[in-house]
Amino acid sequence: MVSKVYFTDLRATGNKGLLDKLEKLMERAGFDTLISPGDLVAIKIHFGEKGNLAYIRPPYVRRVVDRVKELGGKPFITDANTLYRGSRSNAVDHLETAIMNGFDYAVVGAPLLIADGLTGRDYIKVKVEGRHFKEVNIGAAAYHADAMIVMTHFKCHELTGIGGAIKNVGMGLGARSGKQQMHSDFQPRLKEDKCTGCGRCAEWCPTGAISMVERGEGEKPRAVIDYEKCYGCGECVISCLFGSINISWKTTPQVIQEKMAEYALGAVKNKQGKTGYLSFVVNVSPECDCYGFNDAPITRDVGIFASFDPVALDLACAEAVNRLPGAAGSVLEGVAEGVDKFQAVHPGIDWRYQLTHGQEIGLGSMEYQLVKV
Repeated sequence: MVSKVYFTDLRATGNKGLLDKLEKLMERAGFDTLISPGDLVAIKIHFGEKGNLAYIRPPYVRRVVDRVKELGGKPFITDANTLYRGSRSNAVDHLETAIMNGFDYAVVGAPLLIADGLTGRDYIKVKVEGRHFKEVNIGAAAYHADAMIVMTHFKCHELTGIGGAIKNVGMGLGARSGKQQMHSDFQPRLKEDKCTGCGRCAEWCPTGAISMVERGEGEKPRAVIDYEKCYGCGECVISCLFGSINISWKTTPQVIQEKMAEYALGAVKNKQGKTGYLSFVVNVSPECDCYGFNDAPITRDVGIFASFDPVALDLACAEAVNRLPGAAGSVLEGVAEGVDKFQAVHPGIDWRYQLTHGQEIGLGSMEYQLVKV
């Protein structure tokens, strides 16, 4: 099956600016069909980490919000909390970061909701038939929305090669425990010297694999993990407030990409025909937007892409970048046209795994037709 991917470049005139071109792109791509009057519409975005300036500019989000409202929808802007302890690991810090980066109501015209709640525990278990998962943990606010528009800043990524629509939906809407599942095939390990004996991890463990054991007279108890019962769900990692349970990042690039695709499938499973994707191939950073900085873009800006198919969309964006030479002054200065830019930045990471697996599980197609708008 050949999917259509729509594209507009960044040329603009006094009569047709980039915001107008974005709206025209959505119209040509058929996004008006996504929204019915009264629909609660999630607009998935990365709000940007503190200190990172490569995220999508809020006025683009406002134009999407305005169009959703014109169609009778009720939009909200959303993302799920991060697993790592940055400026977005809980809803309070996450919202403060979003507002600091310009995503306040006065600018974007819609409320902000953190998809998996205050500490990452508000999620829905969605059944999938994947190679790695039979169910995935999706942020509740995004799951319960009637429709969704996914706005992605397309870039490089050190684990997945590309950070595109699949990553934005799969990793982005996975709850914190889901992020741990995607990042690791290993069971958690306890740092005994940091354990305060509070018992939160034991309270949240779904299999009863954690118990609190007395250490001696006058000492607080410490947590002990029964690895016969533990299945690596990650709940203990996100429940510990003291960093006494290691976050494990140990997995292979192929496995994390396949897991990510399965999470993306779960995130849109109840929104078939109600999910559209917009990818901004601008400021193509050599690293993930989750860092507190962004390096010079690896190529010149390309434009904005739109599709109903995240697999086709990611492939079209990647191929558009690879056709360009490396940008002067970037880490890819002097790299020729046609060279795989993502593997040049992160050698040994084959970003196609997420696409081939996404196609295998029915997330989308790697065959596409590019339509210039």
